[in-house]
Amino acid sequence: MLNKVVLVGRLCADPELRQTTSGTQVCTFRLAVQRAYATRGGERQTDFLSVVAWRQQAEFVSRFFHKGNLIGIDGHIETRSYTDRNNQQRTAFEIIAENVSFIESKASSGASAGSDYSGGGSSFAGNAAPSYAPSQPAARPADNGGQQSPSSFSSGDFGDFQEIDSDEDLPF
Repeated sequence: MLNKVVLVGRLCADPELRQTTSGTQVCTFRLAVQRAYATRGGERQTDFLSVVAWRQQAEFVSRFFHKGNLIGIDGHIETRSYTDRNNQQRTAFEIIAENVSFIESKASSGASAGSDYSGGGSSFAGNAAPSYAPSQPAARPADNGGQQSPSSFSSGDFGDFQEIDSDEDLPF
Protein backbone atom coordinates (compact mmCIF):
# COMPACT_ATOMS: atom_id res chain seq x y z
CA MET A 1 0.00 0.00 0.00
CA LEU A 2 1.14 3.54 -0.65
CA ASN A 3 -0.08 6.77 0.92
CA LYS A 4 2.08 9.62 -0.42
CA VAL A 5 1.19 13.22 -1.23
CA VAL A 6 3.34 15.86 -2.91
CA LEU A 7 1.81 19.34 -3.20
CA VAL A 8 2.86 22.84 -4.19
CA GLY A 9 0.48 25.64 -3.30
CA ARG A 10 -0.01 28.96 -1.54
CA LEU A 11 -0.90 29.44 2.11
CA CYS A 12 -4.45 30.74 2.53
CA ALA A 13 -3.63 32.33 5.91
CA ASP A 14 -0.77 32.48 8.40
CA PRO A 15 -0.05 29.05 9.93
CA GLU A 16 -1.49 28.52 13.39
CA LEU A 17 0.96 27.09 15.97
CA ARG A 18 -0.48 25.43 19.10
CA GLN A 19 0.57 22.88 21.69
CA THR A 20 -1.16 19.71 22.78
CA THR A 21 -1.83 19.15 26.49
CA SER A 22 1.38 17.10 26.61
CA GLY A 23 3.39 20.03 25.15
CA THR A 24 3.84 18.72 21.59
CA GLN A 25 3.83 21.49 18.98
CA VAL A 26 1.30 21.24 16.16
CA CYS A 27 0.83 23.68 13.30
CA THR A 28 -2.26 23.74 11.09
CA PHE A 29 -2.74 25.66 7.87
CA ARG A 30 -4.73 25.61 4.63
CA LEU A 31 -3.09 25.31 1.26
CA ALA A 32 -4.60 26.50 -2.04
CA VAL A 33 -3.52 24.09 -4.79
CA GLN A 34 -4.52 24.43 -8.44
CA ARG A 35 -5.55 21.30 -10.29
CA ALA A 36 -3.36 20.16 -13.17
CA TYR A 37 -6.14 20.47 -15.74
CA ALA A 38 -8.45 23.30 -16.80
CA THR A 39 -12.20 23.27 -17.34
CA ARG A 40 -13.67 23.70 -20.80
CA GLY A 41 -13.79 27.45 -20.15
CA GLY A 42 -10.01 27.42 -19.62
CA GLU A 43 -10.16 28.06 -15.88
CA ARG A 44 -8.29 25.92 -13.39
CA GLN A 45 -10.07 24.67 -10.31
CA THR A 46 -8.43 25.24 -6.92
CA ASP A 47 -8.58 22.85 -3.98
CA PHE A 48 -8.19 24.14 -0.42
CA LEU A 49 -6.49 21.45 1.65
CA SER A 50 -5.91 21.18 5.39
CA VAL A 51 -2.31 20.46 6.38
CA VAL A 52 -0.91 19.51 9.78
CA ALA A 53 2.76 19.65 10.80
CA TRP A 54 4.08 18.28 14.10
CA ARG A 55 7.01 19.04 16.44
CA GLN A 56 10.06 20.73 14.80
CA GLN A 57 8.27 20.75 11.45
CA ALA A 58 5.43 22.74 13.07
CA GLU A 59 7.82 25.34 14.49
CA PHE A 60 9.63 25.63 11.14
CA VAL A 61 6.39 26.28 9.22
CA SER A 62 5.04 28.82 11.73
CA ARG A 63 8.35 30.68 11.82
CA PHE A 64 9.20 30.95 8.12
CA PHE A 65 5.90 30.83 6.20
CA HIS A 66 3.11 33.38 6.00
CA LYS A 67 -0.12 33.96 4.09
CA GLY A 68 0.45 33.89 0.32
CA ASN A 69 3.83 32.10 0.42
CA LEU A 70 4.40 29.33 -2.10
CA ILE A 71 5.22 26.15 -0.20
CA GLY A 72 6.06 22.55 -1.09
CA ILE A 73 4.63 19.74 1.02
CA ASP A 74 5.64 16.09 1.00
CA GLY A 75 3.57 13.89 3.29
CA HIS A 76 0.63 11.52 3.59
CA ILE A 77 -3.15 11.66 4.05
CA GLU A 78 -4.83 10.80 7.34
CA THR A 79 -8.50 10.66 8.21
CA ARG A 80 -10.11 11.18 11.57
CA SER A 81 -13.69 11.05 12.77
CA TYR A 82 -15.35 13.52 15.11
CA THR A 83 -18.78 14.65 16.25
CA ASP A 84 -19.73 18.21 15.25
CA ARG A 85 -21.76 20.76 17.26
CA ASN A 86 -25.02 19.33 15.86
CA ASN A 87 -24.07 15.86 17.11
CA GLN A 88 -23.41 14.65 13.53
CA GLN A 89 -20.61 12.18 12.85
CA ARG A 90 -18.03 13.77 10.46
CA THR A 91 -14.79 12.66 8.81
CA ALA A 92 -11.84 15.03 8.29
CA PHE A 93 -9.14 14.46 5.67
CA GLU A 94 -5.77 16.07 6.43
CA ILE A 95 -2.35 16.10 4.84
CA ILE A 96 0.34 15.30 7.43
CA ALA A 97 3.48 17.19 6.38
CA GLU A 98 6.68 15.13 6.55
CA ASN A 99 8.81 17.52 4.44
CA VAL A 100 8.20 21.22 3.93
CA SER A 101 10.13 23.18 1.29
CA PHE A 102 10.60 26.78 0.24
CA ILE A 103 9.60 27.02 -3.41
CA GLU A 104 10.26 30.69 -4.11
CA SER A 105 13.04 33.03 -3.08
CA LYS A 106 12.72 35.41 -0.15
CA ALA A 107 12.59 38.43 -2.49
CA SER A 108 9.82 37.03 -4.68
CA SER A 109 7.73 35.87 -1.71
CA GLY A 110 7.76 39.29 -0.03
CA ALA A 111 8.94 37.74 3.24
CA SER A 112 9.47 39.97 6.23
CA ALA A 113 12.84 41.65 6.76
CA GLY A 114 13.36 39.99 10.13
CA SER A 115 13.27 36.46 8.74
CA ASP A 116 16.29 34.17 9.04
CA TYR A 117 15.48 32.62 5.68
CA SER A 118 18.33 32.93 3.19
CA GLY A 119 17.02 31.76 -0.19
CA GLY A 120 14.92 29.46 -2.34
CA GLY A 121 15.16 25.72 -2.65
CA SER A 122 15.62 24.95 1.04
CA SER A 123 13.59 22.47 3.01
CA PHE A 124 13.16 21.04 6.46
CA ALA A 125 12.54 17.38 7.09
CA GLY A 126 13.33 16.95 10.76
CA ASN A 127 16.53 14.89 10.84
CA ALA A 128 16.42 14.04 7.14
CA ALA A 129 18.62 15.66 4.52
CA PRO A 130 17.22 18.66 2.63
CA SER A 131 15.22 17.84 -0.48
CA TYR A 132 15.60 19.53 -3.85
CA ALA A 133 13.01 22.16 -4.72
CA PRO A 134 13.48 23.54 -8.26
CA SER A 135 13.10 27.24 -7.54
CA GLN A 136 16.20 28.42 -9.39
CA PRO A 137 17.95 27.05 -12.46
CA ALA A 138 21.15 25.15 -11.77
CA ALA A 139 24.37 27.02 -12.43
CA ARG A 140 26.54 25.77 -15.29
CA PRO A 141 29.98 24.52 -14.25
CA ALA A 142 32.88 26.86 -15.02
CA ASP A 143 35.32 26.03 -17.82
CA ASN A 144 38.14 24.04 -16.24
CA GLY A 145 40.74 24.23 -19.00
CA GLY A 146 39.45 21.40 -21.16
CA GLN A 147 39.32 18.84 -18.37
CA GLN A 148 36.16 16.82 -18.29
CA SER A 149 34.21 17.37 -15.08
CA PRO A 150 32.23 14.56 -13.49
CA SER A 151 28.59 14.30 -14.60
CA SER A 152 26.13 16.09 -12.38
CA PHE A 153 22.41 15.57 -12.63
CA SER A 154 21.70 19.06 -11.26
CA SER A 155 23.69 20.77 -14.04
CA GLY A 156 22.12 18.79 -16.89
CA ASP A 157 19.36 19.82 -19.21
CA PHE A 158 16.65 17.93 -21.08
CA GLY A 159 19.01 17.44 -24.03
CA ASP A 160 21.05 15.07 -21.84
CA PHE A 161 18.21 12.53 -21.81
CA GLN A 162 16.89 10.27 -24.52
CA GLU A 163 13.40 8.89 -24.99
CA ILE A 164 12.92 5.14 -24.69
CA ASP A 165 10.64 4.07 -27.53
CA SER A 166 9.44 0.69 -26.29
CA ASP A 167 9.08 -1.26 -23.06
CA GLU A 168 11.69 -3.75 -24.32
CA ASP A 169 14.45 -1.15 -23.77
CA LEU A 170 13.55 -0.50 -20.12
CA PRO A 171 16.33 -1.52 -17.72
CA PHE A 172 13.93 -3.12 -15.21
